[in-house]
Amino acid sequence: MNQLVRQQARARARQARAKVRQEQAQRERRLAKWGEQVAVALAERDAVVTGCEQRAGRALRSLIEVEELSTQEALAWCGDDTLTGREVYRLIRGITDGDEAEDGGEDRGEDAPASVGSAESMPG
Repeated sequence: MNQLVRQQARARARQARAKVRQEQAQRERRLAKWGEQVAVALAERDAVVTGCEQRAGRALRSLIEVEELSTQEALAWCGDDTLTGREVYRLIRGITDGDEAEDGGEDRGEDAPASVGSAESMPG
């Protein structure tokens, strides 16, 4: 009789552990799903930001190289509070070759024109 009670108790403990493992597995699947959604959303955001920064860099390079504006003049055309000289340099420097081909190659030139890189033309 005593042995039967122990066997039943062990069986109940095994069932409880199995239920806990099943619940943990379900929770891990939910967490993985949410984590994946976060990672995908952030990757999509980064791709959009990169595309916008590429377009801004190409436009800034055109203002400076094609239109022959100084960095300060280009900043004025963009709105004085929009960018700093350092950001202009970063955006122009970040233009990738693949994106130049997409825009028809109109504004080919150095990635960082001298007027952008010079310390005198860059605001604080």
